[in-house]
Amino acid sequence: MTHSNNTVLTRLNQLQDNGRQQLICGGLKGIEKESLRIDKNGLIAQTEHPRALGSALTHPSITTDYSEALIELITPPFADVRDTLNALQDIHQFVYDHLDSEILLSSSMPCGINGDDSIPIARFGSSNIGRMKHIYRHGLWHRYGRTMQAIAGIHFNYSVPEALWPVLHAQEQSTLTLEQFTSASYFGVVRNFKRIGWIILYLFGASPAICKNFFKTRPSLMGQFEEFDKGTLYHPYATSLRMSDIGYKSKNQGNLKIDYNSLTGYVDSLCKAITTPYPEYEKIGVLVDGEYRQLNANILQIENEFYSTMRPKQIAESGEKPTLALKRRGVRYVEMRSLDLDVFQHIGISEHTARFVEALLLTCLLKDSPPFTEHDHQINNANQLAVANKGRQPGLLLRQAGKQVPLQDWAHDIVDSMLPVCAILDQGLADKPYEAALNYQRQRVDNPDLTASARILSAMRETNQPFARLGLQQSAEHAQYFKQQTLDSETTERFNQLAEQSLAKQKDIESQQQLPFDEFLKHYFAQTQL
Repeated sequence: MTHSNNTVLTRLNQLQDNGRQQLICGGLKGIEKESLRIDKNGLIAQTEHPRALGSALTHPSITTDYSEALIELITPPFADVRDTLNALQDIHQFVYDHLDSEILLSSSMPCGINGDDSIPIARFGSSNIGRMKHIYRHGLWHRYGRTMQAIAGIHFNYSVPEALWPVLHAQEQSTLTLEQFTSASYFGVVRNFKRIGWIILYLFGASPAICKNFFKTRPSLMGQFEEFDKGTLYHPYATSLRMSDIGYKSKNQGNLKIDYNSLTGYVDSLCKAITTPYPEYEKIGVLVDGEYRQLNANILQIENEFYSTMRPKQIAESGEKPTLALKRRGVRYVEMRSLDLDVFQHIGISEHTARFVEALLLTCLLKDSPPFTEHDHQINNANQLAVANKGRQPGLLLRQAGKQVPLQDWAHDIVDSMLPVCAILDQGLADKPYEAALNYQRQRVDNPDLTASARILSAMRETNQPFARLGLQQSAEHAQYFKQQTLDSETTERFNQLAEQSLAKQKDIESQQQLPFDEFLKHYFAQTQL
């Protein structure tokens, strides 16, 4: 018996004793999905973000991430995850209706790139906030290279049902204010997810291989991989190389001691990283020959530079620092960032996956969540790297509660612990979709060959294709799917209006008198008032 099952769903037991368990249903789910625009030859697009899609600076649903070619599609949050996925489908359809000959790459790991210079950095116009977003990305280039920033993924945003908080607050007789209790509970979710979040990589990881050209700017990293073919490197049992140390992780961030035990600790430790100079970045310079190379020379330029599998979030007002938004208004939702794009799904994620993730996050809320120690951080990171690099390896052992346990045993415990949550979420639903999602993933715990990462490698072997060609083939199939679909006129008109409104909003921002940029930055980083 592992620690996972020993940590009982204390909160759920109390809710059931009081007949209030249905309050866990109806939390809001939103999805952010990144994809590289590529041309018909599979090369990263060199064109600007299509104007017909609106302004990347101000559009609520269609923007860009690091690169001008790295489009990001954002759904509103919905209580029913089917509504979330339908919204993602509609946004995809509208985008495809305006892509001309380009398509969206279906894989997380980029292939059609030729060194850093082939990756155009996103531009957001001439306003101070637009310039700041562009310069921040320049800083990422100088710090980590552009290639790493072209990796795509899916972020799953989840907020607990608002009606649940006062009930939990009362039944635990908390002396905290409701807002403080809510934030503390969200940090409990984050800690529990970090303990067991490796299961996301095992089940849904879809980046077991990498194109060799990914390493053009970092050839020294190629030696750690096996060669699949002339164009592809891989680890035989890898699940998500996107989430390994060749993906987003960096040496200086590996030494950060971000505190997940409280909102105050989290904000203070993140602010320290944003205000502490880093010698290697000081060598890059900030303002060189009249041009900004980065926003500052600190360990992190801004909060978003800190990569984490999960972020506690509050909706920031325009120009407001994310840490200040958290400090002022507490945690509003969590952003889970571990999902690779599912190359076999035309919108990059399935309903099974979304329901499993929701149930897992609720389970993380309802379980006890002891504070982290520094040792816990090390163990959690080691488990994540092990699963990313070799998660399907037979007999793989992970570290848990001071001992080594087989991955499959622990995974079964996690799935079993989700059963009561899924049963409640399924009440009133004839098809029991949450239980079905759980059973679907249980099969993948029992048989690693059914996971997306294994299926990708199997398809590459069966068709004798490199990773790049498989990704391009899947991308073309998804593009063809959307070309055969049509968006109803009402939805099309709504998206057209959103695009026009976003362009007008950017124009309005740029027409207003701007502070000198140096002064704007100074004001932005000086924000400390509650």
